[in-house]
Amino acid sequence: MIEKFIKANRSYRRFNQNKPIDSDMLKQFVNLAGHSASAGNLQPLKYIISSDTDLNEQIFSTLGWAAYLKDWKCPKEGEKPAAYIIILLDTEISNNKWSAYDCGIASQSILLAAAEKGLGGCMIGAVNKKRLAQILNIKPHLEIMLVIALGSPGEKILIETVKDNDIKYFRDKKGVHHVPKRGLEDIIIKVLD
Repeated sequence: MIEKFIKANRSYRRFNQNKPIDSDMLKQFVNLAGHSASAGNLQPLKYIISSDTDLNEQIFSTLGWAAYLKDWKCPKEGEKPAAYIIILLDTEISNNKWSAYDCGIASQSILLAAAEKGLGGCMIGAVNKKRLAQILNIKPHLEIMLVIALGSPGEKILIETVKDNDIKYFRDKKGVHHVPKRGLEDIIIKVLD
């Protein structure tokens, strides 16, 4: 079962914006993230959730989208995310290198939970953090680590095998998003029986 959700969990960049996600579902996702592993069990991550249309528009304005797609700037109206989860590091609890791992684990937990509900998401690190902190009135000891965009997927994504070591994702003429992935023979370097 988990294999299905891992394979369904892609970086969606176009959504069905008119399909809302309620804050109770976002809270469920964050609760699962809170139950995920944390280095030293410090649990330094905090979260801001938004399913508010006006606030979402402000959050959207601080994000960078899909660097490999040179001719595409970002989702257009109708394709934008329906919700966001902003992951913050509480530097009064921890500010060590392990916090980035906590963020990755929490993000994956959120996105797998979203996939189970038929939703898609995208982890976005290209964020104007100073502007977003102002918009959300975030206290200085809370560092923005990542923004997760969520919504009902509005695009088809195909996984394919990496060719000529080219890992760049792309869209074909029909708008289908292609994501090259390395094969198992390329990522296992040794099997010790």
